[in-house]
Amino acid sequence: MRLLVLGAGGTGGYFGGRLAQAGYDVTFLVREPRQQQLQQDGLRIISPLGDTHLQVAAITAQQLQTLSGQRPFDLVLLSCKAYDLTSSIDAIAPAVVEGADVLPILNGLLHYDALDARFGRELVIGGLCFISAAKGEHGEILHLGKPASLTYGEREGGDPRPRLRSFAKACSAAGLDHLLTPDIASEQWIKYSFLTALAAGTCLMRAPVGRIVAGERGAGFLGALYAECTAVAQASGQPIPKTSQITALATLQQFGSPLKASMLRDLENGQPVEAAHIVGDMVHRAKRFGLQVPLLKAAWVHLQAYEAGRQH
Repeated sequence: MRLLVLGAGGTGGYFGGRLAQAGYDVTFLVREPRQQQLQQDGLRIISPLGDTHLQVAAITAQQLQTLSGQRPFDLVLLSCKAYDLTSSIDAIAPAVVEGADVLPILNGLLHYDALDARFGRELVIGGLCFISAAKGEHGEILHLGKPASLTYGEREGGDPRPRLRSFAKACSAAGLDHLLTPDIASEQWIKYSFLTALAAGTCLMRAPVGRIVAGERGAGFLGALYAECTAVAQASGQPIPKTSQITALATLQQFGSPLKASMLRDLENGQPVEAAHIVGDMVHRAKRFGLQVPLLKAAWVHLQAYEAGRQH
């Protein structure tokens, strides 16, 4: 199968790089400076799961408009940040027009509305990933912890389309931790509820989990944030399984943990954040159900103030 990966940052660079390393036909869709960097230096992954350095194919959006009809892609792996979603949709459109399906692995759920509106629900697969990775100073992919997994499936359930089966085989051959699930909505809400609590809590306190729980009522604060998120999931018809809640709370309340949301890392570096797509969206979903989520609202106000400050 031919795979087009939008972006060659931490997430797209890691998963696309591992598939390319295994010999699969992978092309990265990137901006011109990143294309030049990849052509000159190749793609380098530094990871506790094994380092690699390889030459990869990279094209720009302008080149895709010319090339997509000549050798159509089967699948687009969409790994952009939520605040780049509109431009990313425009960039991948030629590949989708020529017959590719779209597998987004962004955080949250809000992006499906835009993707469905542009391409049609039948072409947009459900997906998510777990990885902590970033692009280093010299363009290298820095995998910051051992977890690196992909989860994906048909949003309507049922048998997966042939392209998804082919993608699953490719992930297995590349040694990627992956799951082709018949209930992607449940998996998405499990991650979304946990991630929102983690992002809201660590960004509001500007601290990793371990520092928060070390303070008086810190563990209770994070637990209450998570409870607000699981209440929204429940009201949305996607109750979080008890086993998943136990795992999430153990992670959110672990003493000494250095864990922080990638949103906090972006905030600390003065970068844009996915606040509206993650925390803001959860607040808005809660409002539709008449749920009171005071801690999430506080985090949302805090993140809006940060974004406003960046623009001055």
